[in-house]
Amino acid sequence: MSPPFRAGEVCLLLDGRGRSYLIDLSETGRFGYHGGALDHREIIGRPEGTVGWTTSGARLVALRPRLADYVLRMKRGPQVVYPKDIGAILIWGDIGAGMTVLEAGTGSGALTLALLRAVGPGGKVVSVERREEHAAFARTTIERLLGEIPANLDLRVGEVEDAAGEVGHDRLVLDLPEPWHVAESGVPGLADGGVFVAYVPTVPQVQRLQDALRRSRRFFGTTAFEVLHREWVAEGRSVRPSHHMVAHTGFVTVARHTLPLGRGDDAEEPETT
Repeated sequence: MSPPFRAGEVCLLLDGRGRSYLIDLSETGRFGYHGGALDHREIIGRPEGTVGWTTSGARLVALRPRLADYVLRMKRGPQVVYPKDIGAILIWGDIGAGMTVLEAGTGSGALTLALLRAVGPGGKVVSVERREEHAAFARTTIERLLGEIPANLDLRVGEVEDAAGEVGHDRLVLDLPEPWHVAESGVPGLADGGVFVAYVPTVPQVQRLQDALRRSRRFFGTTAFEVLHREWVAEGRSVRPSHHMVAHTGFVTVARHTLPLGRGDDAEEPETT
């Protein structure tokens, strides 16, 4: 059974039409919307799934947000990596418990939160952000959900190339406009057999990145893809796709890191499936 809600934590309120609202609980707080107002004290100290009634008689169900809920509804700052792409990055990047992951840039902190969950308390995430204001925003985002910066998260401001040679890492995850600069260096610190993952929004970026990966002679099994997400509506006999979908948001490029291939520039990479 989950613990009762407490002041200071994030809460997701769902109304009768499935709309959701993200709030920060406080002893003196009050949530108001078109359906009336609800005092936070009606939620604090009560279990997850509690039903509250507003001053206008509207019903609100209080739940702890899933990571996807938080990412989609948190305050916007730097570009957010969507949950559909986060899932693909975690699976195709083969990111799991106990690993050390080097990430750049931190951005909004959405992907950082997912990486932390994937590596667990026995792993470590080192996240590097070039811009100080983005790093500060990500810190606030992470602290809002987790209550603090966990001991296994190292947030840095600077260049990922500087951290790569210093931090031995199993996986490298890049959300940068020019990830090819990192790829061309061969990524010192990335374990042999480790996985390189980059997230970019445009086709020219994908092309330039893959060219750099080939030139480095340190990567193989390279693939690039996008993820499209469309919900379906099922109401009685009416089952149809939603009129809205999350289509293109970015391309995920994945490659495996290896010892120098030691072959000529005209060597072909083995075919992958």
